[in-house]
Amino acid sequence: MKTIYDINEIKKIIPHRYPFLLVDKIIAMETKKITGIKNVTINEPFFQGHFPGRPIMPGVLIIEALAQTAGVLALEMEENRGKLAFFASIKEAKFRKPVVPGDTLILEVEITNARMRIISCKGIAKVEDEIVAEAEMMFGILGEQKG
Repeated sequence: MKTIYDINEIKKIIPHRYPFLLVDKIIAMETKKITGIKNVTINEPFFQGHFPGRPIMPGVLIIEALAQTAGVLALEMEENRGKLAFFASIKEAKFRKPVVPGDTLILEVEITNARMRIISCKGIAKVEDEIVAEAEMMFGILGEQKG
């Protein structure tokens, strides 16, 4: 897998930081499609409480990882550079299999509609070619990033 954006380049595009930066690298990007990677390790802070003895990545954080991947794509559009992407809605979220330490999440997002400052997309999270979660998401593009 060729890396298009590493973690340092992702940090220049989206404002998220530890412990909420949930995309490790981008491996594919087209005009309306992007693929990101999240390596899930036992060192993730959420595993301390979800669940001790049988750690499972919270589904909402899988959706957040998809959203951050979508944010990289949206904020790399010429008209959106330097701005912020804010969640507007999440629909049709489904969680199909647990994600555990050692898994590599493959985060695939496709923009389905982009008008003015609103972007709609569909995201699918996979582990070893099996869908573990999916959702339709909408974002508002607003303002300018600070520092």
